[in-house]
Amino acid sequence: MIRVVFFFIVVGVLALGAAWLADRPGDVVVTWQGFRVETSLMVMAAAMLAAMAVLAILWSIVRAIARSPAVLAKRRRERRGERAYQAISSGLIAVGSGDIDAARKLSSEVNRLAPGEPLALLLSAQAAQLSGDRDGAERAFRTMASRDDTKALGLHGLFIEAQRRDDAVSARAFAEEAARTTPALGWAGRAVLESRCKDGDWAGALALLEQNRGALDKANYRRQRAVLLTARALTTENSDREVAKAAALEANKLAPTLVPAAALAARLLAEGGYLRKANRIIDTAWRANPHPELAQSHAELRSSESARDRLKRIDALAKRAPGHVEGALAVVRAAIDAREFARARTELEPYLAAPTKRIALLTAELERAEGDEGRAREWLGRAVNAAPDPAWTADGYVSDRWLPLSPVTGRLDAFEWRVPLTGMTSAAPVIESETVLVIPAKPAAEPTEPHDGDPPPATNGAAAPSHPGLQPAPPKSDPVIPLVHAPDDPGPEAEIVEATEPEPDAKPSGWRKIFE
Repeated sequence: MIRVVFFFIVVGVLALGAAWLADRPGDVVVTWQGFRVETSLMVMAAAMLAAMAVLAILWSIVRAIARSPAVLAKRRRERRGERAYQAISSGLIAVGSGDIDAARKLSSEVNRLAPGEPLALLLSAQAAQLSGDRDGAERAFRTMASRDDTKALGLHGLFIEAQRRDDAVSARAFAEEAARTTPALGWAGRAVLESRCKDGDWAGALALLEQNRGALDKANYRRQRAVLLTARALTTENSDREVAKAAALEANKLAPTLVPAAALAARLLAEGGYLRKANRIIDTAWRANPHPELAQSHAELRSSESARDRLKRIDALAKRAPGHVEGALAVVRAAIDAREFARARTELEPYLAAPTKRIALLTAELERAEGDEGRAREWLGRAVNAAPDPAWTADGYVSDRWLPLSPVTGRLDAFEWRVPLTGMTSAAPVIESETVLVIPAKPAAEPTEPHDGDPPPATNGAAAPSHPGLQPAPPKSDPVIPLVHAPDDPGPEAEIVEATEPEPDAKPSGWRKIFE
């Protein structure tokens, strides 16, 4: 609306000017080099406007001719950029679909059309990974790592390649460099943290956690620090009791429901005579997570008391989590020690219909304590085939004690108290490169030693043939680094990167720089 009003104002002013000149006629005389030109003022004004228009047209023609080489070069670059963009798009689709030949061909075309572009380097690395060319992939990643705009991606790729060839030293060096240059990279911080934890450098791990505190939410930071402090306390328990005690108490303060920290803190406090504080720690952890380690620590708080007094304390502890099987088993253990067999049998009765291994063993111990050796042997036999009890489990690995790291993947705080196999989730789902682009977060787990009767292990990633006519399946290609992490990808950076449209005034980046 404002533009329309302005247009009418300008037209009105011009019309008024023309009418004013028409009402005031005059003559214009030009004398130059013996020539004399006489005309009216209106004709002179019209001639000047016509001359200006002709000059403007001539200038436009001359300017277009002068700029034609630059314009043609720009148009050529734009067409070249469009072809490069189409090749990059088709190449990434080929990598995602597992078409090795198309990926190689399109990668070569992109490198010819737009050499040195970030997406061209990424496509080259992915095509090399898909075809199994580790040297080519590493060259592409090293080129990216030498540039400021692709340094983080290059270091990430070099880190993954080092893990694939089981080069822990190089992997740690790349992760530390990435964490030092770009502290916001979550995968780098986690990789360095897990590496220091594997080396038992708990002080260094705690220092690194403090450096990256701003990148973690409060709950995650407190939990990770509690786990590291618990690991440090367990390591120094036999060498420096005071350091272990301080670390265990701080860990319990940060995570009161962390069972290993509560059990260790209570045990160390009891040694110093702080029985009431130790009892409070166990009580808080027991209400949240009834656990046999807590029951054992509670039973050992007063070593000089009688078995009957210990039974009373255990019974009071069990009532704080009514109906829980761990409370019943703790009471049964204390009742057998106090030779109150009727009480022990009463506590076991609700669980004898479907006993677990621990329940069957406790029942056998109860029968033997009462002198019935036959029934004891019967329950020992039932214990062999009984359902498993909860245990410390991480990534399919079952441990008889809590560990701060998973021996399989190296994840921090991976162990959970649960029944093995049931509810177990894989830490690194196997997704072949023919299906989707995935980064494996950790190197493959070391094979466990075979047990008697187990079948021989398969080789080359394929099952051993069970018939002479059957041949093992060919090994699958290793996954490649994705542009966007899949939600279930445990890779060092589980962050999800979403492509966003640049702002109109923002500086072009990525493939858009090709069109410049």
